[in-house]
Amino acid sequence: MHTPTQDPRRWIVLAILSGSLLLISMDTTILNVAFPSLVGDLQPGAVQQLWIIDIYALALSGLLVTAGALGDRWGRKRLLMAGFGIFALASVVAVLSTEAWHVIAARALLGVGGAAIMPSTLSILRGVFTDAKERAFALAVWAAVFGGGMAFGPVVGGLLVQDYGWHSAFLLNLPVTALIVAAGLRYLPESRSPRSTGKWDWWGVGQSIVGMLALAGGIKQLGKSGVADPLPWALLVLAGVALTLFVRRQLRVDNPLLQVRLFTKPAFSVAATAIFLPMVGMGAILFLVTQWFQYGQGYTPLEAGLRLLPAPLALICASMVAPTLMQRFAIRHVLGGGLVVLAAGMALPWTLQQFTGLGYPAFAVALTIMGLGAGIATTVASVTLISTAPADQVSSAAAIEETCYELGSAMGVAILGSTAAALYRGNLPALDLDSGTLAAVRDSVGEAAHTAEQLGGGVGRTLLEAASQAYTLAITPAFLMAGALALVAAATTWTLIPRDLRPTENH
Repeated sequence: MHTPTQDPRRWIVLAILSGSLLLISMDTTILNVAFPSLVGDLQPGAVQQLWIIDIYALALSGLLVTAGALGDRWGRKRLLMAGFGIFALASVVAVLSTEAWHVIAARALLGVGGAAIMPSTLSILRGVFTDAKERAFALAVWAAVFGGGMAFGPVVGGLLVQDYGWHSAFLLNLPVTALIVAAGLRYLPESRSPRSTGKWDWWGVGQSIVGMLALAGGIKQLGKSGVADPLPWALLVLAGVALTLFVRRQLRVDNPLLQVRLFTKPAFSVAATAIFLPMVGMGAILFLVTQWFQYGQGYTPLEAGLRLLPAPLALICASMVAPTLMQRFAIRHVLGGGLVVLAAGMALPWTLQQFTGLGYPAFAVALTIMGLGAGIATTVASVTLISTAPADQVSSAAAIEETCYELGSAMGVAILGSTAAALYRGNLPALDLDSGTLAAVRDSVGEAAHTAEQLGGGVGRTLLEAASQAYTLAITPAFLMAGALALVAAATTWTLIPRDLRPTENH
């Protein structure tokens, strides 16, 4: 049943917000392709390279909760426009960068802008689409754009960078930002939460930022330095303390920054889990497959990006079908079924490797199945998560959802990526190389490919073949672990989501 107060601008609003999200999601992965060109030009040190890669996700993760609460109080449209202003400024700084620290500062500012933009898109969508069926479709578009944008980033980046250099990856942001701001100022409605009154919780802001920065930083550092390094563990302990204090404070204050009591709703908690656990697997798999394409198969970054396309194309198609499935079948079955399909796609490369060689066709089939499963699962989880949250708590729900995406992907690269790296070292045969060269080869498949290129000739070819074979054998067990996580999420879905849950009912 349609409500009588449908906003006539709602489809224009959806188009504007989809463009906003596409820009942000592409920016999380476009640097993967531009990075070699940037390193060759600016010559950043090893530590600076890590900061260039990581600072965007750290700033984004650390500020999502605060940004969601600020939008409730200050105005979601106003925060969205301010976020794009910061995003445009950061892009200009990046384009004009002549030193590595300029790029680090620009990437940090991009993260701040992204944190302001992302929760606002979901909050505005929830407010504009008052009819539940239309809202489910709008959220399906949101999920498709977010997932597709992350996967299309390397393709767009590859096309730009090979002709125009790494600056073009940031220059692209400026015309798109100008178009979105012009349309947004005219068509987007302003909205606030009626609960967001009273004194601003500065203590809560500090606790959430410290906790989320330490959590994201600890996860990333764990993936880089391994379990023997005390630094990531110290960061994770700090995160545990800060976030515990934050949660206790939010349960106590009258106007919390984050509605943590949302997790007392089984459907909400399961939906968050159904986003987080698959993102652990998907984040790792996209990282590992991209590495395998470039170093194991010798593809250029653009060729590697193009070969990833089966995943986002399938994800987009599945996301568009998901709302219809939600109308016809119980939510728990659609979500659980999507997660099982995702797990099957993740496990397929390992299964095929036991019986046949592992070439691109096998990965293309696996990526397609993964995209179908992820499209259904993430869309249904997003619709469930946003729909089960009361309208005045949607910013908290949006911040939680996007944190699940960001931290899940980072944790996947850290944990499953580290597992694959350890298996790669174990699979390397005995190599007749000096200790320094051997250490570089054992460090990563990328270092092995670089070393093989330097050595050249028959020795280089032999080394590259050995490293490629070792890496191929190393990554598929990580895929199997990712599939197991998706099955855990499916089991949780069938166990905890009520049989009669219908998040397509109007709230």
